[in-house]
Amino acid sequence: MPLNDILTLERTLAGVPGGSKKRVLEYFSRFIAQQIPQLDAEEVFSSLIAREKLGSTGIGQGIALPHCRMRHCSEAVGTFIRLRDKIDFDAIDGQPVDLIFVLLVPEEANEAHLQTLAELAQKFSDEDLRKALRKTDVAEQLHQLITSPLEASSSG
Repeated sequence: MPLNDILTLERTLAGVPGGSKKRVLEYFSRFIAQQIPQLDAEEVFSSLIAREKLGSTGIGQGIALPHCRMRHCSEAVGTFIRLRDKIDFDAIDGQPVDLIFVLLVPEEANEAHLQTLAELAQKFSDEDLRKALRKTDVAEQLHQLITSPLEASSSG
């Protein structure tokens, strides 16, 4: 599933206050429940926290990919959050996080869920992309950067 089907401009957020991992996940949970009425903010938050207890979704380089399966989610839903200030996310490299892509997928989604996470991890491993995302607070530019296809590597 293409990222622009998962991430809408309305769910691309810039300058969100951080504070803590818990506060950001609470913020997202309330936000997504307003966007998608069949989702319950408390249930989203509980599911994300349960997933974080299995191991941090902070993948390094200031990036976190919190994700979970949701009962009342009919298709994959993504939200990109560029925090105003970096926060501790228990990332694998110990670095604070300021770029967060939250992914909710249907309860039965397996392969598509994993493919989307792999695509996101690959995309955010691009140093130029991370730099570009950190240079703008304009949602339209953030959305364009994330949903654009990765440039093909010329090392081959």
